Order: sequence, then structure tokens, then C-alpha cells
Amino acid sequence: MSKEQILLGLEKAVIGGKKADAKAHAQEALNSGVKPMEAIDQGLVKGMNIVGDKYAAHEYFLPQVLLAADALYGALDVLLPHIPKDQLGTQIKASIGVVEGDVHDIGKNIVKTMMTAGGFGVTDLGRDVPAEKFVESAKANNGGVIAMSTLMTPTMDGMKQVIDGLIESGLRMKVKAIIGGAPTSQEFADDIGADMHAVNAQEGVAKLKAALL
Repeated sequence: MSKEQILLGLEKAVIGGKKADAKAHAQEALNSGVKPMEAIDQGLVKGMNIVGDKYAAHEYFLPQVLLAADALYGALDVLLPHIPKDQLGTQIKASIGVVEGDVHDIGKNIVKTMMTAGGFGVTDLGRDVPAEKFVESAKANNGGVIAMSTLMTPTMDGMKQVIDGLIESGLRMKVKAIIGGAPTSQEFADDIGADMHAVNAQEGVAKLKAALL
């Protein structure tokens, strides 16, 4: 199987949400001497970007996105152990979570998948996350990215609490803070002092890459 066929196989496995195929193509990539990062960038990420486009266009729905994510992670499990440590060391660390008081985490999970596919080293803080936990994670990462989401208007203030906590801890200048979720906006991001707002996962990853890479 040629490199092009392997990369296309990875892409199609993600688009089709076929985990077994994704893992098989990932192993084939290693066996054939395809560099793991190339398999991720030119195969898996391409597939996940297409899934994101289809989701944004309402051609794909949540179950298909989650299957695609599962296929992606299955292939990453095969590929990541074979990436040289020095390449992993250059990863930008990111922490993502749903702010305190909100347990809606589907959107957060999609963003986490797209960030992982985009090459970020992602720590998932989960849902209903207190502001202090975001700040602690930023400390552990010595900055990096803090990504926050909420689907509920009453919990939006939790995002400001995180920004305030980052300022108080002296970490604010080391962190890129991005927010998302139905009630949020760029105007709200500006009001609370966050760096950026995204309406979907792909926009979020694109904005972070433009700002950081």
C-alpha cells in the first residue's frame, strides 16, 4: 500500500467513524515507514476537518461526530507512542473544561477532539469545573491555553472568575484564553478579558493556531 493510500485510508476511516479501520491504517503507516506526525496531520486531521465542515453544514450530526472522534483516538493510540519525545515536547499544552455550574459537555468534547487532532496536548478538566481548577491547570502547564465553555447564561460569570484568577496568580500573560458556547460572544470575551471567542471547534482551533504557531 502506498503512502498516499494509507493517508487516504486514515482520512476516510475518520470520516466514516470506523475505529477498527483507523487503527489498522495507523499500524500500516508505522509498518510502511510513514512518519507518525505525517499520518496524523495528512490523514487523521484532514478527515476530522471534513467531519467538522459537515457538522457545521448540518450534513453530519452529533452521533457521527462522536464516532469520528472515537476513530481518531483509536488511531492516535497506535501512533502517539512512536512520536519522538522531542517532537512531543514542542506541543502547546491546553486545558479545557465546562465552567462551574454547567454539566453540558458535548461541545467541549468536540473541541477537545479537534484540538488534539490539531496537535495540542490537551488536559480535559471535565464539566462543572471551579475557577481554581482552571488556574491550577494553567500553573501546571506554565501557561498554554485555557479553553472554557458553557451553554447556560447564569454560569457565564464563571469564565470571568477564571480570567480574574489567572490575573491574580500572575499567569495571565502566559495564557491564551478562549471561550465558547451558545450564550457567549466575542463581545463577552472582550468584556471579561479573554483573548478570543469561537462559534465552533474548527474556528477555535484555527484561531489558537493563528495566535500561537
